[in-house]
Amino acid sequence: MTRWERERDEDASRAYVARFEELAEQGADLHGESRMVDALLARGSRVLDAGCGTGRVGADLARRGHRVTGVDLDPVLLDAARATGLLDVVRADLATLALPGERFDAVVAAGNVMIFVEPGTEAAVCERFAAHLVPGGVLVAGFATGHRYTPDDFDADLAAVGLVREHRFATWDLRPWRADADWAVTVARTPLD
Repeated sequence: MTRWERERDEDASRAYVARFEELAEQGADLHGESRMVDALLARGSRVLDAGCGTGRVGADLARRGHRVTGVDLDPVLLDAARATGLLDVVRADLATLALPGERFDAVVAAGNVMIFVEPGTEAAVCERFAAHLVPGGVLVAGFATGHRYTPDDFDADLAAVGLVREHRFATWDLRPWRADADWAVTVARTPLD
């Protein structure tokens, strides 16, 4: 069971969906993650939105011309993602993710995905990300830094599966990384064969 599943019930998931609907109605900028990821990709790239939640990031990437598959465990959030009509949706645990024959130009893990997986499975999640990337594919992940799993832990897990960290930022709008930043946005890539 993931941390998300332990800490959230169906009502909490519905409240999460409603919160983002309300933010959108208020005109909040909900697409910083997808703008950043889009800048890294060629048009028409295949993208895995890992821990896709409501599909907010994946749907915006699809609107920007990419082919997106969203993966999450939460059925309420998956229903919201499916309702966008813009991405394929799969229910799966990221630590055991297996999409046979599927390789992606990018894997996106926005919105604290790495701190909501089951503690102790982060290395397995990174391995599954790497296994689903094409040579030269990019992983972009962002999570809050004030938790047990740290950016240094993430770097070690990335290196262990052959992903090379290229950049780290303190925000999705590319502000410079600082050791005391509240947020870490990491860009890593698989080596070219």
